[in-house]
Parts: sequence; C-alpha cells; structure tokens
Amino acid sequence: MTKGPIRLADIAKAAGVSQGTASNVFSRPEIVREEVRERVLGIARDLGYKGPDVKGRLLRAGKFNAIGVASLEPLSYFFDDPWARTMMKAVSDVCDETGTGIALVSARNQQKLAWNINSALVDGFILLCVKEGGRLVDLSRQRQVPCVALALENAEDGFPIIEIDNRKGAEAAARHLAEFGHKNFAILAITHRSAVPGTVKPEAVTSAMSSSARLRIEGYFDALRDFDINPQDVAIHATLNDKKSVVNALEALFSAPEPPTALLAMSDRIALYVIQWLTERGISVPNDVSIIGFDGVPEAALSTPALTTMQQPFEDIAAKAVSAILNDEELASSQILDVKLVLRNSTAPPRSFSASLI
Repeated sequence: MTKGPIRLADIAKAAGVSQGTASNVFSRPEIVREEVRERVLGIARDLGYKGPDVKGRLLRAGKFNAIGVASLEPLSYFFDDPWARTMMKAVSDVCDETGTGIALVSARNQQKLAWNINSALVDGFILLCVKEGGRLVDLSRQRQVPCVALALENAEDGFPIIEIDNRKGAEAAARHLAEFGHKNFAILAITHRSAVPGTVKPEAVTSAMSSSARLRIEGYFDALRDFDINPQDVAIHATLNDKKSVVNALEALFSAPEPPTALLAMSDRIALYVIQWLTERGISVPNDVSIIGFDGVPEAALSTPALTTMQQPFEDIAAKAVSAILNDEELASSQILDVKLVLRNSTAPPRSFSASLI
C-alpha cells in the first residue's frame, strides 16, 4: 500500500501505463482505449484516488476560463436587484457564447475580502456597481489579472471603467416630461447605503449622493432649466433603492398641498414601487402622475402601465467587459456608452387632480 497521499504516478504504476496515459484518463478520456480507461479508473477507485488536483492543473496552465464578478453588496444583490439581475444575465449570455464560467465573489465581509479575491479561480474581475470600493479595486489590481468596473466611485489612476452617460440620459428623461408640459417635478434619488434617506437640498447633493446619482441630478436640472423650472423648486428625496424608503418619500411628497405631477426615478426599481403605491391609492399613472425610470430592466415592460424608461445597453456593456478580461485587452480609463429613451405608457401630459393620498 502506498504511504501518504495517492498521486497520479502511483495510479499509473499500478495500472502498468505511463503517467501521460493515466492523466488522459481523467482529462481526455475519449482518446484512451476503453479497456485501459476502465483499468485505470478501477485502480483509482480501489486506492481512493479522486482525480488530479484541478486547482494545481489550472494554475500551471495559467488560465481558468472563468470570470469573477464582485460587488460590495451581499450576494443576494445579484438575484434580488433588477439592474444587477439584468446585468448578470447579459454577462452570462456572453460567457455562454464563449464557454466561459462565472464566479460570484462576495466582498461584503471585509475580513474575508482579501481571501475571496486572491483565492478565486478566475482570469479577471468585473467589479459590479462599486461604491466606496477602494480596497476591492486595490486587491483586484494586486492579483495582476485584467479588471474592469461597471461603475466606480472616485476612480483614480486610470482604472478601466465601462459606464453609461448618466448626465445625458437623465437630461433626456427630464426633457421628455417637460415637453409634455409638466412643471411640478420631484426626483427620487439613490443615496449611499451608509446615508440617511430623506429630503435633500440641491446644494447638499454633492455630499449626499454617489457620483452617478449626482450626474443624473445635474442632467435633470440641465433639462428643467431650459423650461424655466428652477432646481430649487424641485423636491429631491434620497432613497436606498428599496420599498421602505421609497414609500416614505412618496408619503412626504403626496401629503404636500401641491403634489408633483412628474416623478424622475433614478432606477426602474424605484419607479415600479411608485406605480404600485400610486395605483393602490387610486392615483392614475399617467393621467394624474407621470413617472419615468432609469435602467431598462425587463420588469419595466411588464408593469401596469408599462414603464417609460432610459434603457441601458446591457448587452454592449457585458460584451465589452467580458472581452476585456478574456482577451486581456488594454481598456481606456473610461468608456462611456449612451442610453436611449424607451417610450411606454407611464408618461403623459399633466392634468390637475386632488385625492386623499395618505
């Protein structure tokens, strides 16, 4: 009986074949004669050999044929959030076409962050919607593998980013509603997880919002000024992109003497919560209140009414990100892609209304 761990060389010797042939039994069994294959596998079972060290083989090869996707959000974010879910589907579709695997990497636990990044068997990382992610960026760089972020707060040193034109997209969203004749606007924004949701003054936007949220607010204001709407007259409510904080914002907005007739939502998720809340209170969308979202997730087309939104180019973003990693491409520090207005049924010209809202 062989002492210590059973090695591939031990199996080859016991089976009377070369180590190369024994290796092929496990890695390329189709090229080994059936009787030889069965003999090697039988001896492996008898000796308790479970197969070659996959990690070691991959390390020697220098390629894992897999991409890591990391976020500072909990792993449930990849499945619960409509934007993250849609982005992951786009990345998965590209990986399916190339036969590439995906590994979800949790960066939520800071104590295990370094281990999770360094031990992931991947050829590179897509950093998904990263806010306050300096340590995650540093660790990804230390792996010395290709990395690309799909959003990055306070990007430095030319770290490659593929992002959307938030300001231009938001400008188009506000312009769409203003062209209908709306004058009474409110913004439902997304703030940092560490921040307290609630009313935000325009002058406090810089400290309360992420860079993407700030750009969207600036884009909204760009359009509204063209229609002689003063940003100081636009209510801004910061939310955590969850139902509770959105409902709190709506209760405040619609208990006011003159509730808004036009709502600018920074995500489709927020907009869908709004539609549900208004509908439950008998407030018609879009006859009483128009709302436009931002993202273009599949759920937006299925709501009642279907949500007008700014569509992100998910497939293009995913293709560029996956290609950058698999082909070890040198990306420019930032690639900014356009979004487009998708017209559905949640926006219309305003009409005056009064209702018992709370």
